Amino acid sequence: MADHGAAGRLSAPPDEDPIVLEQKRAAARAAVEMIRAGMRVGLGTGSTFAHLLPLIAELDFHRGLRCAATSPATEAAAISLGLRVEPLDSLGELDIAVDGADQVDPRTWVVKGGGGAHTREKIVAAAATRFVVIVSADKVVEHIEPPVPVELVPFGVEHTLATLSPAQLREGCVSPDGGLLGDYLGPVGDPRTLAGRLSATAGLVEHGLFPPEMVSEVLIGEQGGVRRQEGAKA
Repeated sequence: MADHGAAGRLSAPPDEDPIVLEQKRAAARAAVEMIRAGMRVGLGTGSTFAHLLPLIAELDFHRGLRCAATSPATEAAAISLGLRVEPLDSLGELDIAVDGADQVDPRTWVVKGGGGAHTREKIVAAAATRFVVIVSADKVVEHIEPPVPVELVPFGVEHTLATLSPAQLREGCVSPDGGLLGDYLGPVGDPRTLAGRLSATAGLVEHGLFPPEMVSEVLIGEQGGVRRQEGAKA
């Protein structure tokens, strides 16, 4: 499951399983082939995306890309590699956004937010013509399970948590925009029903359930190659 660390984490775990590591790299290599010269690109956050960013920087045309980053960590890393990062509002619609995930089910429901940047990640995904998710095979699940990350307004947070119950805050963790980070820990059941309940909860900024309609394609790194799973976003 997700490593619920600081918001906007980008680096890969130092003791990562070599099989998982190669699967992430395979998914990243497949994703970079989808990026073309002159594109406006949404840059994700997390350990899998960390493998993609250097590959983007190796493209001959990388300096001509216009990028929007989903976290301060991604922005800093992208700039250090020579990529051009701009505010999302200056780019308009993105041609493509690529990001990792904590869970992906057979219907292409995606859970994101282990790194705490899911609100920005969802905004960037919604702004992109194509949203591509890259994962290792261990992120594929038969059914979405808790925890589901949430971002909360600090005011009245205990009341919000009681409404969401069972839920808890992540101690000392805030989003890139200052919201408190936590997790819904109850049963998921139908993800669409839960997503509606979470979205309707006063004090909740955003949750980490991404519907199939937001996902264009999932690239799943497996032993021997990459499996492609189509989402519902045209």
